[in-house]
Amino acid sequence: MKRLLLVLLSFTTLTITKAQTGDAPAAPKFGIGADFAFPMGSFRDQTNFGVGGSILYQHPVSRNLSITGNVGYLQLNGKKTILNLKYREGFIPIKAGARYFLSENIYGGAELGVSISTASGNGSGTSFIYVPALGVSFPVSNEGAVDVGIRYESWTRSSSTRSFIGIRAGYNF
Repeated sequence: MKRLLLVLLSFTTLTITKAQTGDAPAAPKFGIGADFAFPMGSFRDQTNFGVGGSILYQHPVSRNLSITGNVGYLQLNGKKTILNLKYREGFIPIKAGARYFLSENIYGGAELGVSISTASGNGSGTSFIYVPALGVSFPVSNEGAVDVGIRYESWTRSSSTRSFIGIRAGYNF
């Protein structure tokens, strides 16, 4: 995990340094989107998939770099438990990060944040999140763009880690 954080920090430093030579930034954008989660590793043993929504804010620093803020809700749905009940738990992920546009429509990004469980009881709590991502954003009007991204998202709390592949399909305006 230390290596991944070092890589993310290096990526962010390089993109900010390079961005300072770019053209004037565009206007800030808001976006709404649908999120889908496909668990990996041992997390897949209890969870089948997740579905939710999110709100994204992008504040351009240069032509190629935007600082982002992202908040949403994700419900993870799983397999039957011992009492023949299905596992369901809701989370509120809150993330901040950066997007660097590698070309006009393709971007790479990184986010850090927290995930707050909406469940009460022994398993609830707050997890640390780190997210590397890739995506495409295609303009569909003068003010709007369709945004589709794929990410690896890892939530760490104490000694346990939940990770999944996430897909976000949204509209930025």
